[in-house]
This record gives sequence, structure tokens and C-alpha cells, in this order.
Amino acid sequence: MSKISKLFKGSASSSSSSSSSSSKSKHHRSRGGPSPQEAIHKLRETEEMLTKKQDYLEKRIEQELMIAKKNGTKNKRAALQALKRKKRLEQQLTQIDGTLSTIEFQREALENSHTNTEVLKNMGFAAKAMKQVHENMDINKIDDLMQDITEQQDVAREISEAISGPFGETFDEDELMAELAELEQEELEDSVKSMGGLPSVPTSKLPSAQPSRRATTKKRVEDDDDMRMLASWAT
Repeated sequence: MSKISKLFKGSASSSSSSSSSSSKSKHHRSRGGPSPQEAIHKLRETEEMLTKKQDYLEKRIEQELMIAKKNGTKNKRAALQALKRKKRLEQQLTQIDGTLSTIEFQREALENSHTNTEVLKNMGFAAKAMKQVHENMDINKIDDLMQDITEQQDVAREISEAISGPFGETFDEDELMAELAELEQEELEDSVKSMGGLPSVPTSKLPSAQPSRRATTKKRVEDDDDMRMLASWAT
């Protein structure tokens, strides 16, 4: 075999190996599939394209309708052809409407799935972080810490009650009130003695008012007798 044939054979084998490797990489990418962002982007591009096609078809339908109206009485053949084209365009427009609805539904489902995936991913990330934080915690140590906090709170409450309580000796309130009443009674008696004592009660009886009433009645009887005597003299 000549050197030229060997050279071509080597280049052919290298090209075949490179083509096989490139095909393998393409096959590997195809098996992996596009990302959700890429798929959503492609669906949005398709929606924009179909929307533009809708606008074009609507304009064409209006044009064909104008042609049918214009040739309705002059050229029926041209009018009928325009109406046929209008019908075909309307069918295409109906198909595009259905396709857009399907694509919109698929895009929304993909967006929701992508959102849910991101939410679950973030929740898993947070769960791992929480697990890592809790790894350094001991439940027994936490219980001991809470018990220490409770004991210190009890100590602080006892100290506060001791500080806010009355300072010095405490006395019975009833005994103090009784002693105060005795002092007030003694002071009242002393004030009465200083004024010469209470006035003596009279022993003699007060004159009764009955004699005066009897005298008045007697005088009244005497006056009546005098009046009767005068009346007898006059007769």
C-alpha cells in the first residue's frame, strides 16, 4: 500500500470517527432533551408565529369577501372562487385557533411544572439547611437549658418579691386599730375633764302644763255662766 493510500485511509478513518463522535454527542443531547426554559421559549415563539398567521388570514378573508361582493353581479365565477378561497382561509383560521389553544395549554402546564419543580428544589434546599443546623443540637442539652432558664426565672421572681416586700418588722393590723381606738377614747375623756365635766342632771321635776290648761278651762266656764246670767236679766 502506498503512502498516499495510507494517508487517505487515515483521513477517512479520522473523519468517520469524528462524524461518529459528533453523531453520538447529538444523540446524547437529544436523549437529554431541552430544558423547561427552552421549551417554554419555543412554545412562545410558535404562539407568536401563529398569531401573525391569524392576522394575515383575517386580512385575506376580508379581501376575498370584498372581491366576492365586487363581482357578485358582474362576474359570478370570480365571486364564487373568492368565496371558496374565503372558506379555505376560514378553515385554516379555525385550525390555528385550535392549535393556539393546545399550545397555550401546554405552555401553561410546562410553566406550572417548572414552577413546582423550582419550589420543590428550594424546599429541599431549605430542608437540608435545617437538617444541618439541627445536627449540632442535642435534645438533652436543650431540655437542660430550658430547665436552667426556668430555675433562673424562679430565682428572679423570688428576688423581685423580696425587694418589693415591706422592709422591717410587720405588725398585726387589728391590734394597731384597737390601740388607736383606746387612744381616741382616752383623749375624749381628757377633753371632757378639761371642760369641767358634763352638766349635772336636775333632780326637781319640771312644772307640769296641766294646771294652766285647767285654769283656762275654768275661766272659760265662768265666762259662759256670766253670759247666761246676762241673758236671763234681759228677758
